[in-house]
Amino acid sequence: MSVVQTAHLNMEAQTFGESPNKVRNTDHYVDEYVPCVADKWDELIDWESRAKSEGDFFIEVLKKKGARRVLDVATGTGFHSVRLLKAGFEVVSTDGSPSMLAKAFENAKQQGYILRTVHADWRWLNRDVHGEFDAIICLGNSFTHLFKERDRRKSLAEFYAMLKHDGTLVIDQRNYDSILDNGYSSKHAYNYCGNNIKVAPIHVDEGLTRFRYDFPDNSTFHLNMFPLRKDYFKRIMHEVGFQSVETYGDFQESYKDGEPDFFTHVAEKEYKLDEQTKEDK
Repeated sequence: MSVVQTAHLNMEAQTFGESPNKVRNTDHYVDEYVPCVADKWDELIDWESRAKSEGDFFIEVLKKKGARRVLDVATGTGFHSVRLLKAGFEVVSTDGSPSMLAKAFENAKQQGYILRTVHADWRWLNRDVHGEFDAIICLGNSFTHLFKERDRRKSLAEFYAMLKHDGTLVIDQRNYDSILDNGYSSKHAYNYCGNNIKVAPIHVDEGLTRFRYDFPDNSTFHLNMFPLRKDYFKRIMHEVGFQSVETYGDFQESYKDGEPDFFTHVAEKEYKLDEQTKEDK
């Protein structure tokens, strides 16, 4: 790639058109995660602070489930993929944004790891990623880029199909119920831990939450998200085939619905017979 081409990529801006609040298209995320956003993402996350905030939560969940081979379907800039590699897991990292995937590969290389990366759309995950996995992780509120019901169900079905018979899906989301019902508030202690970075929605309705990200250097970016309600999300996971879904609020088992900034769902594919069924057999 020439210097001129690289400069053009780095200057590429987000595009939402004349009516940003009307942009409710799943495929638009590619236009949102342009190279300039990927370059700022690690500043937003702050890897060191984020590692402290979540501790070993995901590592311990996966170890408890006996997982070894993990598919990170929303690797972003590679934070969780690298953490899992360091913990001894075998990881395949995918993302729908080429810019984020390139940044993830670069970040991992700087820490002495070579990511196994695949550019893939969740709706056709089995087409681009091969094999079965003990666990799939989809983190960073990424699933809420899907605006259509059929896209959500199709993606969950792809996740389900790629898991082994006793596999586990670990997937998170913002607490959109609280945002929709009570207005936005955040402890800024999880996921987005960067200093002096302002994150807040500038538009909220039942079909769109539009977030604005303000950085200390006066740069501003936006992301359009579908406000996914927790109980609805758990219901469609069950309907796709997951047998049980356990939910944590800010990594805690016990919480009040309005308090957590983020929910993390641990969905089990394995079909377990209850005691009555065993007796009937």
